[in-house]
Amino acid sequence: MKILVIGGTGMIGAHTALHLREHGDDVTVAGRGPLSDDSPVREFPLLMGDYTVPSWTREQLAPFDGIVFAAGQDVRHKKPEDDAQEFWQTTQSVGVPRIAELARGAGVSRFVQVGSYYHQLRPDLAEHNPYIAARKAADEGVRALADDSFIACTLNPPSIIGAVPGSSARRYRRMVSWAAGNEPGIPDFAPVGGTNYMSAASLAQAIRGALRHGESGAAYLVGDENLSYRQFFQMLVDAVGGDRVIAERDEQHRLQPDASIIQGRGNTLAYEPDPDEVRRLGYIRDDCARAVRALVDVVSAAH
Repeated sequence: MKILVIGGTGMIGAHTALHLREHGDDVTVAGRGPLSDDSPVREFPLLMGDYTVPSWTREQLAPFDGIVFAAGQDVRHKKPEDDAQEFWQTTQSVGVPRIAELARGAGVSRFVQVGSYYHQLRPDLAEHNPYIAARKAADEGVRALADDSFIACTLNPPSIIGAVPGSSARRYRRMVSWAAGNEPGIPDFAPVGGTNYMSAASLAQAIRGALRHGESGAAYLVGDENLSYRQFFQMLVDAVGGDRVIAERDEQHRLQPDASIIQGRGNTLAYEPDPDEVRRLGYIRDDCARAVRALVDVVSAAH
């Protein structure tokens, strides 16, 4: 298949582009700027543009059999000065269905949106959280376009473990340094609570499965392992060869601040993905420990 990965220069998109190419697909990545020298997809064809403007035309999208949308922005991308309503409309509730509609008009036959698990697992969260409400609207807006000729579906994954050289590696730099024992100002504990985690590699496999076997109009709640934040922090420490045991406290932590715990500190977002859907999409499980080790390797190499 000839595939365009929107957001293909980011962490999830890059893992997806590499995985698709390894399995014989003709892959182009789409991003807002040129590829950096250390990008793992620097040799891929690049379609520059910005879905939030939007800047692409039907003619540019027409050559592709399928499109993977992996560029959805979240609270990390929103600046304090941004108008919240405008930001979420542009990047989610309006922007994502708009690029899907452009793809459908261009004759693209398959569209896979990578969303987020919150609204599918806990619909009540969308009632009070503008970010989750926007994710929900983006998901439903894309799937409303689906029909027999435009096979559009959404994957809603949990917290993703992965890094590639560049911004994602920089984001984990302090956490890996702490795990290695090099941040004496950050105490050795994790906040109470937890969530489901999934590796970027497993998600890339699910995306490939959705391109080939996804049901038009479906929303798939994908995921892997339910871990407490303490277990995840301990995995990081173990991955760098540390011999410390991480405790658990009902306190905010600099590496997992309360603002990043959407369900609230002390609560856990745990679930098991549907076994039939796991088989349909064809992704592996029990991959989190390996993914943490790979993340540490990427971050360490980037220093």
